[in-house]
Amino acid sequence: MEITAGALMEIRITPADVGKRVSVRCAVTAPGGGGKFTDVVGVLVSWTDGVLLITRKSGETVRIAESSLVAGKVVPPAPARRRGPSASFEELARAAARAWQPLENEPLGDWTLRASAGFTRRANSVLPLGDPGMPLDEALARVTAWYTDRGLPPYVQTATGAVGTQEALCAQLAERGWVREVSAEVRIASLAPVGDLEANVSGVALTRDCDEDWMALYGRSAKAADPAVARAVLSPGPSAGPSVWFASVPGQAIGRCVVDGRWAGFAAVEVAPEHRRQGLATAVMAALARQALDEGASAAWLQVEADNDGARGLYDGLGFATHHAYHHFRAEGS
Repeated sequence: MEITAGALMEIRITPADVGKRVSVRCAVTAPGGGGKFTDVVGVLVSWTDGVLLITRKSGETVRIAESSLVAGKVVPPAPARRRGPSASFEELARAAARAWQPLENEPLGDWTLRASAGFTRRANSVLPLGDPGMPLDEALARVTAWYTDRGLPPYVQTATGAVGTQEALCAQLAERGWVREVSAEVRIASLAPVGDLEANVSGVALTRDCDEDWMALYGRSAKAADPAVARAVLSPGPSAGPSVWFASVPGQAIGRCVVDGRWAGFAAVEVAPEHRRQGLATAVMAALARQALDEGASAAWLQVEADNDGARGLYDGLGFATHHAYHHFRAEGS
């Protein structure tokens, strides 16, 4: 947008607004010397030494020179687009963590270090739900040493989307050279409508364990250094707490559901390429949802990577709406 004379612009934010969601406009020099605006909306995570750091919902942290500001204001939280259950970030984060239980974990203050021989970042990353009990640089040094001792790259799982200090942690990691590798959405919905879907579930088998046929369709299993590790994370056994179910249409489609109190967490919903567009993913979801309803669950969650357009379309149609986004930051050079 070209800068126009007489435009009404005011800077109505100060360093006292750190932690709030803001909308700012800054002037940039365009090729040829013309003036243009750039707009940024996100959480103001710091304002020091004449530089503002704003973390967008995508997890990207933007540096803006105070001298380039031409307008700025505090804005209300993003309008809720959620349907179905209400949930706090911490409740969902803990439910998701229990659904991908690592082979090894260790507390660091309110953080949890998780390792599973490299199978899935969710079971091989730090879950930072609070204060590590020490300065951040010291905590990150401990994290790096812990993962290095296990032959693993250090990852920290953070989140964005009205979740308090998580946005600030995204910015602090980026400032220290940690690289954001993967971003995904955490979506939620009421469970009953998923169970009520008109779908042919007669061919969907539900079991407590993932057999070789199930694993053969699971895309991530091929990346596992040790298939036994993958199966241990996916199917931790009844003593681990949550109730885990595996769905299969033999040779065609699979899915996984973790029932944990009121929550049913869906994952690994995959259909063989030659069997897509036949309603199999919907049938798998419906069968798992009905089992979860029988066990007393009432709400559903799932995680979908930001670039998985096919899955996002499916979940849109099933009534899932984004609650927040999560991101995995990897230590630079690891």
